[in-house]
Amino acid sequence: MEYIAHLEKDRKLAKILVEAMPELRLHKNIPLRLMASIMSQQLSTKVAKVIFHRFLELYKGKEPSPLQVLETPAPTLRAIGLSNNKVGYIHNVASFCIEHKITDKKLQKMDNETIIELLTQIKGVGKWTVEMLLMFSLGREDVFAVDDLGIQQAMIKLYKLDSLDKKAMKEKMLSISAKWVPYRTYACLHLWQWKDDK
Repeated sequence: MEYIAHLEKDRKLAKILVEAMPELRLHKNIPLRLMASIMSQQLSTKVAKVIFHRFLELYKGKEPSPLQVLETPAPTLRAIGLSNNKVGYIHNVASFCIEHKITDKKLQKMDNETIIELLTQIKGVGKWTVEMLLMFSLGREDVFAVDDLGIQQAMIKLYKLDSLDKKAMKEKMLSISAKWVPYRTYACLHLWQWKDDK
């Protein structure tokens, strides 16, 4: 993978680049991926998978359109294990996607910042959620999730950052990550993996 040679210029990061990550891929049905990421917030991966599976079963195992989701009554969605808040947020995503005619094609043409600006207008969707969507659903190679706790913990350890002043720490993280452009997503993937293996 060509990104390794670029990221190895950062000597500290080079230590944790053990093997190349699988190439980032573009996934279909981005509105649904956004709903799935809301469903999985504050849940373990295992529980999130179970809930998403139950969600798809509501639509006979097929991926629903935003309109189908919007037409699904709140009690039905709550019955699969979603909180009131999450049900509201999922309906918000569905109606926003219909109203703004959000399609995979439309999003693919936009740059990262425009997508973040657009989707964070939805109540219940924060910057971090959109960054995860950019990385894992849109397959964008140059996203840096400065607010991600795992990334923060890994960089505190690897770069011996002072975590007491959060604002200064994030600024330092951003200046370190500037060296990783245009492969910041891959750097994040390695930082997460390294942290989990610790």
